[in-house]
Amino acid sequence: MNGLVLKTLSDRAKAIGPFSEAGGHVATAWQHWQLRVADDGVAWLMFDCADAEVNVLSQAALQELDEVVMALEADKPKALVLRSAKAGSFCVGADIKEFRQIDPLNAARDKLQAAHTVANRFAALPFTKVAVVHGHCFGGGLELALVCDYRVGVFGASFGFPEILLGLHPGLGGTGRSVKLIDPVEAMTMMLTGKTVRDKRAKSLGLIDALVPERHVYGAIDAAISGKLKHKQPGLKTKLMNTGPARKFIAKKMRDQAAAKAPPAHYPAPGKLIDLWENADGDPKKMLAAEVDSFSELLLTDASRNLVRVFFLQEKMKKLASNIESVEKAKHVHVIGAGAMGGDIAGWCALQGLTVTLFDMKAEIIGKAVARAAKLCDKKRMSVAAKHAVLDRLIPDLTHDGARHADIIIEAVPEKIEIKRQVYSQVEPLLKDGAILATNTSSIPLDDLQQELQDPSRLVGLHFFNPVSQMQLLEIVRHSKLSDATYQKALAFAGQIKRLPTPVTGTPGFLVNRALTPYLLEAMVLMDEGIAPETIDRAAEKFGMPMGPVELADVVGLDICMGVAEMLNAGLEQPMPAVPQWLADKVAKGDLGKKAGKGLYVWEKGKPKKSDNAASGPDNLTDRLLLPMLNTCMGCLREGVIDDADLLDGAMIFGTGFAPFRGGPMHYSQARGHAAIKAELEKLAAQHGERYTPDAGWSSET
Repeated sequence: MNGLVLKTLSDRAKAIGPFSEAGGHVATAWQHWQLRVADDGVAWLMFDCADAEVNVLSQAALQELDEVVMALEADKPKALVLRSAKAGSFCVGADIKEFRQIDPLNAARDKLQAAHTVANRFAALPFTKVAVVHGHCFGGGLELALVCDYRVGVFGASFGFPEILLGLHPGLGGTGRSVKLIDPVEAMTMMLTGKTVRDKRAKSLGLIDALVPERHVYGAIDAAISGKLKHKQPGLKTKLMNTGPARKFIAKKMRDQAAAKAPPAHYPAPGKLIDLWENADGDPKKMLAAEVDSFSELLLTDASRNLVRVFFLQEKMKKLASNIESVEKAKHVHVIGAGAMGGDIAGWCALQGLTVTLFDMKAEIIGKAVARAAKLCDKKRMSVAAKHAVLDRLIPDLTHDGARHADIIIEAVPEKIEIKRQVYSQVEPLLKDGAILATNTSSIPLDDLQQELQDPSRLVGLHFFNPVSQMQLLEIVRHSKLSDATYQKALAFAGQIKRLPTPVTGTPGFLVNRALTPYLLEAMVLMDEGIAPETIDRAAEKFGMPMGPVELADVVGLDICMGVAEMLNAGLEQPMPAVPQWLADKVAKGDLGKKAGKGLYVWEKGKPKKSDNAASGPDNLTDRLLLPMLNTCMGCLREGVIDDADLLDGAMIFGTGFAPFRGGPMHYSQARGHAAIKAELEKLAAQHGERYTPDAGWSSET
C-alpha cells in the first residue's frame, strides 16, 4: 500500500525548499522524518523511523520533530499532511525501552514537559494539519494524530491507548485532547481499558473524521484542507457529561468499576487518570497541564516498572518463535480428542487460519466442540463470512483420515499413560514425512510417554492452558530423544497460533503445574485447619493474584487437581501435602468444582457463592500460601526444568496469572531478598513440616 503512496508522492512532490518563490527554508536531513512540499503548496511529513519495522515515538524522533516544527514555523506551507512511510502501521506508540532509563522524578517530568512542548507547538501551527492513518495507531501514535486538525482513517486502521497495561495513562496530551474530541466517557473507557477501537467504530465515535479506502485518501485530504470535511459535533449529552455534578457522579462509577478489576493499591494508574478528568473542571487545557506530573509520578512506581518488565518478558517469549525463519509453517493440524481441551485447541487453530481435522469416537462430542468454536467466533464479533470460513476449516473426523495429511498431530486424550500410548500406536504409522506428534499432557513425563514409539524424536509436548482462547502460554515440553527439528517446528507453531512458547523439560508437572500444585494443596491444608475458604482466597487476592487458590481449584476441576497432585507426589522427591481424604471423597461423589456446579464452593450462573464476613486468618497466611510456590519455582530453576529466570517469571504470569504488578515470582523473590525468604521458609518448616524446607537454590547466587 505505502509503496504506491510514496511513488505517488515522488511524482507530485519535490524536496523541501522555499515554500514560496520569494525564498525560504531548506530543512536539515532527518533520520526519522521526511518533509516534502508539493507543487500545490501542501507539505507532506512522512514518519519513517530509521532501521525499524514500525514507527515509535522515541526521544530521538521527538527531538527531530521539534526541528521539523521549527522549519514549518519558519516557512509556512498551505497545509500539512502527516502520515507513515511504514507499510504496516502509522505508529505503535512510545519507545518503551526508554521508560526504564528515566529516573528520578525531576528528569521524568522535564522530558515529558519537553515532549508536551513539541506537541503543543505542532498543534498551534497556523495552517490545516491532516493526519492520514493506516494500520495500528496506538498510544503516542494516536496522541500525535490528535494534535492534527483532521484525521483520515484508511480501512483496516485501529486505534487505542494501551498505556494502562503498563501502569500508566496517556502522557503526550492524549488525556485532554481525547475527552475534548469525543464523548468523554468513551474516551475515558478507551484509556481505562486499553482496548483497541477498529476503523468503523473510530469513525462513529468521531475519533477520525473520514474513513476511506487508500485510493480515496487524496480526495479526503482535499476535503479537509478546503473545509468541506466536517467534524462530528459533540451532542448535548457530551456537554452535560463535562459539567461538575455529572462528572463527579460518572467519575465515582468509573472508580468503582476500575477498582473491581484493578485494586488501586496495586494498580494506581486508573485512579490517577480518573482524578485528572474529575479535577479538570471540564477544561481540557487544565487536564493537559496536570497530565505531565501524573504520568511522571506513575512512571516511577513499582507497579509501572514491573508491568513494563512484563511487556518485555512477553516480547522475549514471542522471539523464541519469531526467530525461526527456516521452519515451514504448518498448514494442517489433526487433533485427537474433542473434549474440553482438545476441542478448544482445534477451534483456536482453525481461528488462526489452519485446516483442522478433529477426531473423536463420538460424533456428538465433536459437535459440541464445533458449537464452542462458533460461539468463540461470535464473541470475537466476526462477520458471518469469516465465521463460516473458520467452521469450514474445522473438519469432523471419525476415522483418523486427517492424520495422514497433517503437519502436526496433537493428542488431547485423558491423562492416562495407557490411553495415550494406545493412541500413539494407532496414529504413528499414519504420520507423513516431516510431521510431528504432540501431546497436550499436563503432567506426565515425556520420557515415559515416548518409550513405545518407533521414532520418539518426533514426539513433543504442547501443553495448552484452559481456557485455550484466553491463556497465552504454551509449554514446549522436551524429552531425552526429542530431535532439534521437532523442537524448532513446535516453537514455530506456537508463534503461528499466537501463543507464547516456554521451553521446559518433561519432568512430572513440567513448570507451571508443578509450581501451582503446592499452592493449591496448601489451601486444602489450611481448610483442614478450619480457615474459611473465603479467608484463604482473600489473602491471595490481597497479594495480587487474580483469584484465590480455593476458587482456582474449583475452576481447574478438583479431579484434575487431585490427579496432578498424586502424580507429583509419586514422581518427585519434593515433599508436598498428601491429598486430603475429604477432597478424594468430593471427587468420588462428582463434586468436581465449577463444571459440576459444586466443589469447594457452590456455583451459580458461573460464579462461586462466597460469604462476605468470613473470619480473618493468621498473620502469615499469605506466606503459607505463596512461599511453597516460590520454593518450587526456585527448585525448577535450580534443576534446569527451565533455563531462564525471566522465562520462568513470564510462564507463571501468563500461565497462572501470578500478580503481574510484582514482575513474576523470581523477580518478587529477588526484591524481597533470597535470605529473607529462606529464613521464613525455615520458620514455617519448624512449625508446619518438611514441605516448607527451603530449596538449596536460595543459598546460591542466582
